[in-house]
Amino acid sequence: TCIKFSSVTEKNNERWHSDGILYPKPSWLGEKLLARLARWSVEHKKSEFKSTLSLIPIMKYSRVHQELKEKYREMVKVWPEVTDPEKFVYEDVAIAAYLLILWEEERAQRGVTAKQSFVDLGCGNGLLVHILSSEGHPGRGIDVRRRKIWDMYGPQTQLEEDAITPNNKTLFPDVDWLIGNHSDELTPWIPVIAARSSYNCRFFVLPCCFFDFIGKYHRRQSKKTQYREYLDFIKEVGLTCGFHVEEDCLRIPSTKRVCLTGKSRTYPPTEEASIDTQRTQYITSRQGCPVRLPGRKPSPSPRRVAAGCVGHCDGHRALDARVECVPKARPAERGAGVQVEGPWLPGFHPRDKAERVRNCATLPRDFIDQVVLQVANLLLGGKQLNPRSSQNGSLKPWNGGESLSLADVARELDKETLWRLKRECGGLQTLLRSSHQVFQVLNGRVHIRDWREEKLQKKKQPEAKRRLFSESFKTRLCWFFTHHPDGCALPSDGCPFAHGPGELRPSQTT
Repeated sequence: TCIKFSSVTEKNNERWHSDGILYPKPSWLGEKLLARLARWSVEHKKSEFKSTLSLIPIMKYSRVHQELKEKYREMVKVWPEVTDPEKFVYEDVAIAAYLLILWEEERAQRGVTAKQSFVDLGCGNGLLVHILSSEGHPGRGIDVRRRKIWDMYGPQTQLEEDAITPNNKTLFPDVDWLIGNHSDELTPWIPVIAARSSYNCRFFVLPCCFFDFIGKYHRRQSKKTQYREYLDFIKEVGLTCGFHVEEDCLRIPSTKRVCLTGKSRTYPPTEEASIDTQRTQYITSRQGCPVRLPGRKPSPSPRRVAAGCVGHCDGHRALDARVECVPKARPAERGAGVQVEGPWLPGFHPRDKAERVRNCATLPRDFIDQVVLQVANLLLGGKQLNPRSSQNGSLKPWNGGESLSLADVARELDKETLWRLKRECGGLQTLLRSSHQVFQVLNGRVHIRDWREEKLQKKKQPEAKRRLFSESFKTRLCWFFTHHPDGCALPSDGCPFAHGPGELRPSQTT
């Protein structure tokens, strides 16, 4: 099969039509897939994760997944966000297919026909909400920041711009499922919100960024990967909240593809009050207040929790010096058990409505130019950069420089520069990645970007990216034409940037 497959990709490469969704690209088939198949066939490495799609029928999933790809494939062509349309459409379609099959199996087990309702907390672009709603599941999405694509879905897709702070007012007693798809700071709270919303509320989370109940999650075990440890933490939260927690791997284009679901409880409804006291004490213990949990025990003992909080709690207290043990719980107004009045944990802050810029945009232009010139000079072997080069790089050999690790580059910069980058832009790597025209950062190493290679890659890009590329053509000066000793590697008519002020044209996009 592999031999036939390889011959197909070699023969009719130019005739192969790939839209990036239904059909894989020939280059990927020939260069990536065959090598991976060969490697996987001889590997016997035991994975620390579940096998892919272990909780649902794979044949059903494949059928529904294919139907959804056909149905929503046009989203790639009209995607208005700056994010990669192929990745996000691919991913949300796959997650939607998984949930639809999971819920279909649940209805069959429960003997009901009504489709499950849902709320997606931190819904982002809202595509998952749109697909699930379009497939007949009543639900809505909530996110702190509105996206441009929301206006394209139509009135049947309910999306709300609001910040979620875990408290008695952010409960959903009439909802069947809470969804946390890359929900960031809300991820550990979703099992808690589901447990307190109603006894029949379930949850689905797909963790990505590592957050604790307040602030960033800090590692406690060096024997596990950070991802595995964080998944175990979210599973521990679900168990403490009284859920049977199941783990599965999704078939999505992401390195963070392990999901956790809580479909049923470990206790009868009559024990809701005591279990909620356990939840409250567990949440409190994460902030350095060691307690003894009544009834069922979560996986860490109070002694281990207290020991694990050394150095961990101080970071959270720096966020809010008033963090204290949560006071004694009182009966909830909505009948979901015992809950704390007001915020469940002082110090929690939802993300800002306006996303903080960390891509060097707030740094002075002359400072950025100075760092770019200094790093480029290092990569070119110390050859002095010409501030006004007029040479045409297409007429003579072009110096592409060497590659250096980020650590080597950082050692050549003064401490004041590094501190300023870290404080206002996120670090040296952020600045170099933001200087896309000049540098390429791959696997921790910095290279001078060769735009002759970029031209070859341009034809392989999706239509949305090609459209943006053409709209931004000649709207900025070419750094290489101005600064590189050999000028630009491309002729003027082939370079996407202007070779001098005379070629500049106004930008067509904001």
